[in-house]
Amino acid sequence: MAEHGGMAEQAGMAEQGGMAQQGGMAEQGGMADAGGPDAVVPRPAATVMVVRDGTHPSAPLEVLLLRRNLRADFVAGAHVFPGGALDPGDGGPRVERLCRGLADGAASSVLGVGSGGLAYWVAAVRECFEEAGLLFACGADGGTVSFSDPRVAERFALHRAALNARERSFADVCESEGLWLCVDALHYFAHWITPVGSPRRYDTRFFVTAAPEGQTPAHDAGETISDAWVRPKDALDRHRAGEMELLLPTIRNLQAIGRFETAAGLLDAASAPGEIPTVVPKVVTVDGGLRVLLPGDPGYDDPRVGAEDPARAWERRRSG
Repeated sequence: MAEHGGMAEQAGMAEQGGMAQQGGMAEQGGMADAGGPDAVVPRPAATVMVVRDGTHPSAPLEVLLLRRNLRADFVAGAHVFPGGALDPGDGGPRVERLCRGLADGAASSVLGVGSGGLAYWVAAVRECFEEAGLLFACGADGGTVSFSDPRVAERFALHRAALNARERSFADVCESEGLWLCVDALHYFAHWITPVGSPRRYDTRFFVTAAPEGQTPAHDAGETISDAWVRPKDALDRHRAGEMELLLPTIRNLQAIGRFETAAGLLDAASAPGEIPTVVPKVVTVDGGLRVLLPGDPGYDDPRVGAEDPARAWERRRSG
């Protein structure tokens, strides 16, 4: 199930201050936490930007966004990409045998971890199915799973409900249907870690992939209450107009993919080898208000600029 980070509990880090869409890695040999022995350890997580070409004549690229339940206790109402924290069942020999085109050693090398890297790809595939109803898997014939047949769609809807109810594991579903996970269709794109001091922290790997043919996204009507294909520029414009709540990592990744006009152009660039920098925002207090610093911003590496505890700073702002 998805577990998205950020907003008031993290000092509201959208463009006015909001962060962490999800997270993942420290528990699998990743980055050390610089916040001291009492700092919250980031949870491993994965999220996926599903893209397609729409009908706009000059820039058809669209991305799938889900809206979080308005009653959620975390980032309620925010528009997010499908994703969430890693489950124990996302890694290990059983699920690794179900993956096509990418082995754990290669996946771990891409992420810069010692082992267990393939679990992030698996988590991204699983979360996308649980939250958005899209499944990146193929059958014994090598063809991508299609839900065009109503009987198949109904059967997989039951699988999805069982997964969300934690009645079955993702590996159970794949084995019962004779499926291979198309993890090689997902390209590693970005890496964000929630700031030190946040009450919930995530170490998130972002992926990008093309929407599977023969499938239509559908929010889960639980954690998410709507789904929409939107051009990155339009989503950012709606955010600036106060019509769509977006978290900082979502904003920055929309800006990044929005440089591409088509899904093919984006995926071609994303599939090219290259180093993915780790982004760890730093929340500081300036003149009584909160400010978010990113790597490369003036003062980010200045030891005299101490990281503020976002939760305490937020409470001071509310009470002040």
